[in-house]
Amino acid sequence: MVMFNSEKLAEWSCGEWEGSAPAHISGVSNNTAAIKKDELYIAIRGERFDGHTFVADAFEKGAAGAMVDRSADTDFANAGAVLRVDDTVAAMGRIAGGYRDEVDPVVVGITGSVGKTTVKEMLLSVLSEAMPTAGTPGNLNNNIGLPLSLLAMEPDTRTGVFEVGMNHPGEIEPLCNILRPQWGIVTAIGSAHIEFFDSVEDIAREKGELLRSLPADGHAVLCSDDPCFDILRGCAQCRVHTVSLKGGADYVVGYDRKNQLLTVREEDTAKTMTFSWNWPGDHNALNAGYAVAAARGLGLDRDTIASGLINYRPAAMRWEVEEWNGITIINDAYNANPLSMRAALKAFEETEISGGRWLVLGGMMELGIRSDAEHLSLGEYVGIGNWRGVILVGEP
Repeated sequence: MVMFNSEKLAEWSCGEWEGSAPAHISGVSNNTAAIKKDELYIAIRGERFDGHTFVADAFEKGAAGAMVDRSADTDFANAGAVLRVDDTVAAMGRIAGGYRDEVDPVVVGITGSVGKTTVKEMLLSVLSEAMPTAGTPGNLNNNIGLPLSLLAMEPDTRTGVFEVGMNHPGEIEPLCNILRPQWGIVTAIGSAHIEFFDSVEDIAREKGELLRSLPADGHAVLCSDDPCFDILRGCAQCRVHTVSLKGGADYVVGYDRKNQLLTVREEDTAKTMTFSWNWPGDHNALNAGYAVAAARGLGLDRDTIASGLINYRPAAMRWEVEEWNGITIINDAYNANPLSMRAALKAFEETEISGGRWLVLGGMMELGIRSDAEHLSLGEYVGIGNWRGVILVGEP
């Protein structure tokens, strides 16, 4: 059970308690709608809201205390125990870093333009077969979500798998300062969030901050097929494990669509591992390759990995399959960018069905001046496919 010491929270946050510090703090929350008894409420200011207005609500719902900005002019003393800090978001990051060091798991950080949540869920499923493992819930991977994810770790956690996200330059490094990973995985690099970058290569360099944060005795897992591989490889000053669909890597991945088998040839042992696999698309096979490479590096055997891959389930809106009145509906709508859209379309084309294939497509965001060109290119790609029909949603 998660339990925090109030004195350590004050030390980690560089804050001070007003009044008597809570005797028991069993978690943290920034959401009064979901806060539980004896948790610490963290009041966060946003563009359209101020969490300080909900401090009284948090205490009414049983919060053990509240962390608030020193600049907040409201007197909270009569409501309950208050931890005053310079900035609640920054202080939450420091608390998360302190707790991460106290639990001291082996930490795997994952970033990339597409696939990072899928790889995270696969690796979580695999590592959980062997040891207590924590990870990012959903895709809570920014300066608020990452600290909350770390602070939810159970004290006996031995490995942690956490996403590191960004959509603007300069966001990865401060997250890595909190996370301090020993392992880093960078998935496929594409033009997601290109609106805020000059080029895909600049996106790769920003993602490479995860690799720069790794210690000299750390480990990185990269795809040698990626056009940005050389950029990423240059960011890592530790051992690099490569995966590939083409060959010439530490882990060469194959996908037998007909028999639903995944194969991974391990260069060090010259052995090929075979796994049952029913997730279509080369991109999903490659994502599994990242997870297998990290799991092998962390000492797991083939049977444990196989069990974890069988138990893997994708996150919401990532290849969710439903049957409705004899129609198969596949929802892969979470991540709309040029790379992920093409991967999903290719996987859908390769999926065996008895009838025709219909597409429902929405727009791709955060592409900036490249938006028209990327949408036109995707339209041309869709145009050569064997679709029964296409439904477009959004602005023309």
